[in-house]
Amino acid sequence: MFEEHLKFYQDFPTPGIKFVDIIPYLQNREVFKGVTAEVARHITAPSVACPEARAFLFASPLLIADNCDVDNIILFRKRGKLPYTGDDLKTIEIMKEYGSDKLIYRNSDIAAGRAEDGIIHVSIVDDVLATGGTAEGVAKALEATKLTIDGKEYGVKVNEFIFIVELDGLNGRDRLAQIAPVYSIARI
Repeated sequence: MFEEHLKFYQDFPTPGIKFVDIIPYLQNREVFKGVTAEVARHITAPSVACPEARAFLFASPLLIADNCDVDNIILFRKRGKLPYTGDDLKTIEIMKEYGSDKLIYRNSDIAAGRAEDGIIHVSIVDDVLATGGTAEGVAKALEATKLTIDGKEYGVKVNEFIFIVELDGLNGRDRLAQIAPVYSIARI
């Protein structure tokens, strides 16, 4: 249903990569509403982690969606994009299909989420699932996090991964399913 709205660009950003353009989802009100509703339907956590940058566009509307209970967004950004104090910033290295990269997040953003039985539950929303390196790096960083809030220690659990588009044949789903269930709105 949503696949027909996608655009593709061969050899972008590097030779051999077929870029999936999801911008058409943002240019059509009904399509955007449908995609957002599908994402919300799979969310089970009150916090949503989203890697830079297109995932922000699909995670933020969840804060006002009628059919989900999201009240916290955790941004994973590139270096120099998040203001911070003290030792709040954490860095992770991720492996993408065309090389490694680093993302930065704030522990205070995780701590802002609701906890249940000593666990902060998080859903990960991202734009495209290819090899799964970005989402895996985010998930492992989250699940390795231990936070002390008001004298009590909390862990983090990834409930699920939700992708706007999944590229079949790159085995990203298999890689991530070892951590949590994987849902995709469109598969190509």
